[in-house]
Amino acid sequence: MRITRVLSTALLALGLAAGPAAADGSPSPGASADGKAPTQAGTSFRTATEIDQGQRATASGSTGDYLYWSFPADAGQRPTVAATVKLPASHGTQTWQIDVYDGLRRRQSCQYGAATRTAPQGTSSVELACVLRTVRAWSEPWADDPLPGTYYVRLTVVDLAAGDLGQPVSAEVRADSKHIGGAAAVDGSLAEPLVPGVAVKSEAQQDGAKSAVLSSIEPDDGWSSGWWSDRWVWTGIGGVLAALAGIGGYALTRGSGRPSRVPPNA
Repeated sequence: MRITRVLSTALLALGLAAGPAAADGSPSPGASADGKAPTQAGTSFRTATEIDQGQRATASGSTGDYLYWSFPADAGQRPTVAATVKLPASHGTQTWQIDVYDGLRRRQSCQYGAATRTAPQGTSSVELACVLRTVRAWSEPWADDPLPGTYYVRLTVVDLAAGDLGQPVSAEVRADSKHIGGAAAVDGSLAEPLVPGVAVKSEAQQDGAKSAVLSSIEPDDGWSSGWWSDRWVWTGIGGVLAALAGIGGYALTRGSGRPSRVPPNA
């Protein structure tokens, strides 16, 4: 399949770029081994702090910094990313923006939500939100649809007065998803989810070696295969109902047997 070859090539490129970081198995900054919410943010895609869906992460920084987090999203989910930035007591007008990128680092457009907001002078905080399109199990290479894998969140200020640059701020970020189900199901699936380093891990497993994946987070119930959805259940129910309707129609239209006006020997 064309999509599998294209995405596998892209994954291999990401995996090779992530090789040194994946080899040492070091966690992303601010990540906690005991499952507690991270208190730091990364400064690039490679150092993005991993968070689980439903987990509220916090971080401190300065205006002008780029803050990065990452989370997993699977097929059939519609992710929502929300962020709150607490501003210093004294500041001018500032415009903040939240961007979401998929595993191939393609910026994903928001279906709705205020991904860019301006905080007037003296405002104590600004809230941002981005609701993505439903993650698809498979897509054409040119479609730019959200696909299963790691998603990156980038939070930064895009417009401010020069005097406000470098002032301390704190941020809270949370990622959640609504499961859409069979309504968004498609035929086909990716060979692997779009997780950085997954191509390196697959090659290492084939060679019998051990290799860590740069992004270790995944959905609580694991990655779905892509072929199963509740659409199969409704398709089965529809088939059974159609069969019952056919049997009922035949029973109603066949009558009680031989018409009385037909002679017995006819």
